Amino acid sequence: MLKTSINPAIFKAYDVRGLYPQEVNEEAARLIGRGFVAYLQAKRIAVSRDMRLSSPSVAAAFIEGARQQGADVVDYGMMGTDMLYFAVARDGHDGGVQITASHNPKEYNGIKLVRREAFPLSGESGIGDIRDMIAANRLPPPAPTPGRLTQQNVVDDYVKHVMSFIDPSIIKPFNVVLDAGNGIAGMVAPRLFAHLPCRVDTLCFEVDGTFPNHEANPLIEENRRDIVERVVATKADIGIAWDGDADRCFFIDGAGEFIAGDFVTALLAEAFLIKHPGAKIVYDVRASYAVKDIVAKYGGTALMNRVGHAFFKRRMREENAIFGGEVTGHYYFRDNFYADNGFIPALLILELMSRKGQTLRELLAPLRQKYFISGEINTRVSDMKKVQEKIDGIEAHYQGGRVYSMDGVSVEYPDWHFNVRASNTEPMLRLNLEATTERIMEQKRDEVLTFIRA
Repeated sequence: MLKTSINPAIFKAYDVRGLYPQEVNEEAARLIGRGFVAYLQAKRIAVSRDMRLSSPSVAAAFIEGARQQGADVVDYGMMGTDMLYFAVARDGHDGGVQITASHNPKEYNGIKLVRREAFPLSGESGIGDIRDMIAANRLPPPAPTPGRLTQQNVVDDYVKHVMSFIDPSIIKPFNVVLDAGNGIAGMVAPRLFAHLPCRVDTLCFEVDGTFPNHEANPLIEENRRDIVERVVATKADIGIAWDGDADRCFFIDGAGEFIAGDFVTALLAEAFLIKHPGAKIVYDVRASYAVKDIVAKYGGTALMNRVGHAFFKRRMREENAIFGGEVTGHYYFRDNFYADNGFIPALLILELMSRKGQTLRELLAPLRQKYFISGEINTRVSDMKKVQEKIDGIEAHYQGGRVYSMDGVSVEYPDWHFNVRASNTEPMLRLNLEATTERIMEQKRDEVLTFIRA
């Protein structure tokens, strides 16, 4: 019987991820390839990869394992995670994987896994099953004949699909700074912006898995330094930065200020409701009230939801919601097979600016004057048991407010509200708080943090 030694810790809540080659390596990828095909009973799957130096060999090993198990594999080569979702859903594959560690440093690699219609596998549904199958040596025997391997390129079709979300003829000639972070956006953004009249200034567009300029994680302030400086120096109208696998984009206004994901969700909701009155919009429990208020203003229906892409995609399908946004920069689109995408938001924001004749900073001004958000604040707890104890304690302490327990605990008062939830992957509590003034926000933020950290 085959003996395996994969570190079970690489199997996370949303993907497989770890250091290369100590944790995620070719042998692990080959076994996961076999387990993935066995779990889905897949006949044909899609495989693609990012630009990390280890991704070609990890992808090749995964493909070998999948074919050993009898599945035909279509290799889409190097492309973004959102492009994999497009390929799986459009081409009717039984499943697909992207070899990537997304925004993690260059020492990491990983695997994002989806089933039919690009619906994600998660720790509770699929990833844990594959882990257990490998750990217990319960992989079915290899197929008598290996699956076939073919290559395909989907980039041109993907660009056409993404462009279909806007009317390019109304886009104004904005000055735009783009930072691809040496990731996949560097190969896709030029094809999209070739269709637009914008004057484009590019940073870190050479696809390079060593990330020579900065990590491809725009959520970290130091990784935004270059784009902020360039936006301010050139008096650009907007800055747009992507993470490594280009499934998330982030925005900088003309004064060099970073835009919170809540406010981006609100603007994207507005963009959709202008074109689709009465549509349903899904937002997460952490979000600013800006989202539901904008949705109400434009006659839509705002639906609050649990955090996590599997929960978002399921709810959006159930409700036929046109758009969903998470504060972490994941934006989901019904007409993109309910999958998240890193380029559609950029195009929609440029279209909204053009339609309303306002800069991004002008679009945001009313939100920034009314909604004061803490951003997500993490607190490490000694162990997982303490996490639930803390959440229960918060719920009991704040009984004077309106309490929800959809995802962690959310509490509403007339002039402030907050959500505290557990991290999916480590003993950590995450606080998001908002108030009607900066003073109340800071005071209540400190009060809730004191309670969490007591």
